[in-house]
Amino acid sequence: MALGRFVPFDPAAWSILKIVLRNRPPIKIGKRATQSMNFCVCIKQVPDVQASVQTGRMVLNAYDASALEEALVINQGSEDRIDLVLVGPSSASETIRKALAMGASDATHLVIDEAAALDSHAVAHLLAGHFKDHTYDVILTGKQSQDSDAGLAGSMLAELLGLPYATNAVGLKADGDAMVVTRQGDAGQEIIEISTPCLVTCSNDMNNPRIPALKGIMAAKRKQIATDTPEVPGSRTVITTTAPPPNREPGIKLEGEPEDVVSELVRRLSEEAGVI
Repeated sequence: MALGRFVPFDPAAWSILKIVLRNRPPIKIGKRATQSMNFCVCIKQVPDVQASVQTGRMVLNAYDASALEEALVINQGSEDRIDLVLVGPSSASETIRKALAMGASDATHLVIDEAAALDSHAVAHLLAGHFKDHTYDVILTGKQSQDSDAGLAGSMLAELLGLPYATNAVGLKADGDAMVVTRQGDAGQEIIEISTPCLVTCSNDMNNPRIPALKGIMAAKRKQIATDTPEVPGSRTVITTTAPPPNREPGIKLEGEPEDVVSELVRRLSEEAGVI
């Protein structure tokens, strides 16, 4: 069975092909156009939960760091902005510079008194006042903060601004004038699309935030941080008392033959714990 037919070389045809190739425009090879957005990431300074309380070490909230990282990934290679806003005392400026070192464009510090006790309601109103004069395609926040774990400020802010929002995001993708959000729900992951401008609260399961490079650290030191001293609204949450968690009772170690241990375990779970 013949696989092909031999075609003799034609010098005239080859000459015509060379002329065509010589006169055709060059093929441009480059990166595929990517979707990007103008972001503002709301960040917070919190105690370092990995260190002893006595150290007083303060760090960037882990959930906010993941939100910033995701914005940097989406806008990589674009000229769109990624700004920051932080509500906190003047000592929080170092946390702002750490976030700038990751690659954010600019930052605004809403300075409050060191002794001010703000709940989610107060923080949301302070941020809403800031965004009255600043517009973005997407506002990102951490889904909660490591100190209070309230997880309310993002949703409250979206309501005050009248923005569509999604919570507990573990993935983000820009798609034209919309954000495609992968969020972790109670029964599994959900993929939803919301139009911009919008607000998204982010989980720390979204990514691994980058460690700032020396170039970013030096650039962050030279950046000017805009400051404002807004009037602090009253908090609606009253903390009546605080106390350390109660000590746990010591566990019980069952020893003996496997059959005897299983029987004793089942008896204890049934008669003492009442769970089976």
